[in-house]
Amino acid sequence: MRAFVGFFTTKSIYEHVDKLKEETKGYLKGKWIEPQNMHMTFQFLGEIGQEQAVSVLKNLQSVAEKYSPFRVQYRSLGVFPDRRRPRILWIGVSRGENKLKRLANDVAKLNKKAGIRVDAKPFHPHVTVCRIKEVDRKKLGGLMNRYRNFTFGEEVVDRIALISSSLTSIGPIYTVVEEFYFRRESS
Repeated sequence: MRAFVGFFTTKSIYEHVDKLKEETKGYLKGKWIEPQNMHMTFQFLGEIGQEQAVSVLKNLQSVAEKYSPFRVQYRSLGVFPDRRRPRILWIGVSRGENKLKRLANDVAKLNKKAGIRVDAKPFHPHVTVCRIKEVDRKKLGGLMNRYRNFTFGEEVVDRIALISSSLTSIGPIYTVVEEFYFRRESS
């Protein structure tokens, strides 16, 4: 199965994304992510077999036992790979960023031991909101500047999941294979 490790966001950012979609209608063409598909990816695994999936699930259970739920704040807009060639529009994270990075690092370390390749690019906490096809870069730059310090909402991250991703002509279909809740005691 094609899979990744991550979590789905809650409704806290959906209405803001609808406003962005409306605001950029005249100069941004792309595939906006459906609200139910908005997520944060800690590690993209690619195609994995049954044995690797079992290892990943054990690793996620082990990681979840080390963490307590924590709050994240979604803030600012950014693009990948850069402003000259924007392909992905994303919402970043301010509060909770270091915990998300530590969590992603813990997942990658354990999965590497299970024979799963680690992405060479460093983990950057974000939620993809649009896959850009065409855009007026100058107007996009203005949008990013306007939203530089904008807060898109907050939520408590309290779980981590193995999620399968099936690519279809209408877009990806994500299915939670299994999720693990963080331990409840505070750290």
